[in-house]
Amino acid sequence: MFEWGPTQGAILGAIILAIEIVIIAAALVVLPGGRRPQTAMAWLLLIIAIPLFGFLLFLLFGRTTVGKKRRAQQEEVNEAILAAAHLEDIEDEHKRLELPPLVQTFAKLNRRLGVLPLSFGNTVELIEDYQAQIDAMTAEVATATDYVNVQFYISSWDHVTAPFFEELVRATERGVTVRFLFDHLGSKGIPGYKDFLKKLDGTKIQYAPMLPIRPFKGEFRRPDLRNHRKILVVDGRVAFSGSQNLIEACYDKPKNQKLGRAWVELIARVEGPVVQELNVVFATDWFTETGENLGHVIGSVPPPPSDRPGALTGVGVQVVPSGPGFVTENNLRLFNSMIYSAEKRLSLTSPYFVPDDSLLYAVTTAAQRGVEVELFVGATADQFMVAHAQRSYYEALLTAGVRIWLYPEPFVLHAKHFSVDDQVAVVGSSNMDMRSFVLNYEVVMMMTGPEVVARLAQVQDTYRALSTELTLEEWQRRSRGQRYLDNLMRLTATLQ
Repeated sequence: MFEWGPTQGAILGAIILAIEIVIIAAALVVLPGGRRPQTAMAWLLLIIAIPLFGFLLFLLFGRTTVGKKRRAQQEEVNEAILAAAHLEDIEDEHKRLELPPLVQTFAKLNRRLGVLPLSFGNTVELIEDYQAQIDAMTAEVATATDYVNVQFYISSWDHVTAPFFEELVRATERGVTVRFLFDHLGSKGIPGYKDFLKKLDGTKIQYAPMLPIRPFKGEFRRPDLRNHRKILVVDGRVAFSGSQNLIEACYDKPKNQKLGRAWVELIARVEGPVVQELNVVFATDWFTETGENLGHVIGSVPPPPSDRPGALTGVGVQVVPSGPGFVTENNLRLFNSMIYSAEKRLSLTSPYFVPDDSLLYAVTTAAQRGVEVELFVGATADQFMVAHAQRSYYEALLTAGVRIWLYPEPFVLHAKHFSVDDQVAVVGSSNMDMRSFVLNYEVVMMMTGPEVVARLAQVQDTYRALSTELTLEEWQRRSRGQRYLDNLMRLTATLQ
């Protein structure tokens, strides 16, 4: 019978030590390549501290790619769909040249990185009220005659969204094609997910989960990659996009409902050429998940916008997709370029503000050179680690002169938008955090002109009236325990 003794223990210890040395040595060579220095350093610290466990975590979470096969498929369908969309038909070089020079450079940057052009003659409505957002989308689905393309990160068939889904069902019954995408793990974590799938199975709605994790079907990748986009397109005539998910305002969580913890969102209803661009983004994701090419659906130029009271008209809009399928971090490059261009005023709204060094420097530099910079965040957040990581940046921001406004509890400020001077604004699904820059598929709309910036300023004025300003003196009085926790969570945020 084998007996475990000191000699065997020493041998095992030596083997483990040798493995750990090999892991650390390999990490020193492999990790710095192709990663931000702060990300590489975070992984190195973890692996040096706990080599075996750190190595296992790196195998699960260290790669941000969706895989060569999926990326190749995406590139293939992008080319086919873009060719079918005839996007050159919606470009207007004359109007683009009338824009301020810096805004023209933003459009060139987006065109190079995200492919889609800046289009003009669009109608834009910003909708702030949560129920009004659901109602507006439901009303448009009721008018559908050809197709409805629906894509939301989190989706749930609950008492608030039921009218929307019931309208989708009625649309299918009158011959309208309804396509529906939702993030697999993002929606699976919501109560009632199995019933949600059963309800969908009982309809004619064509649906597919995005980025599914199904190892037994050969579908596995880094488990925290997400498709975070929110898009609704009806007949290629009207579209919606912004921060809102397709779910009840408290996210169907009894605890949130008891506390009155409701999400505050912003979406844009758009008509005009930009509808086609949002449709292109949907079509690429639909092909990736289902294999169906929608080139025949997005080939026609959208009709002229309707005349709606209160809507902003003649707006230049450019759709900017980003995510693991792009290696250029389209949203981060655009955000930095816009922030560095600010001369007078910069207003930022992001529920998860966990910037990389480049974005942090852009924001603090703007404040230091005299730009009025304000940041709207929630006094409370729905994600513990992200909330504390975000708080670790407050002192640097406040010291630089950034004004931080805390949206009141129990609400969760989930809207994602910002504006620069009176020239340009961004509305969409992307947070200002490293997850949205690297791990999430996102979509934002860059909007040009003083009218749309003024309309967004009205939204920001509402936030400011409700919020409490955080001061540097107040923030510096927080406990050492809070400082430690914030800094620890900041380290975890860079593990990408």
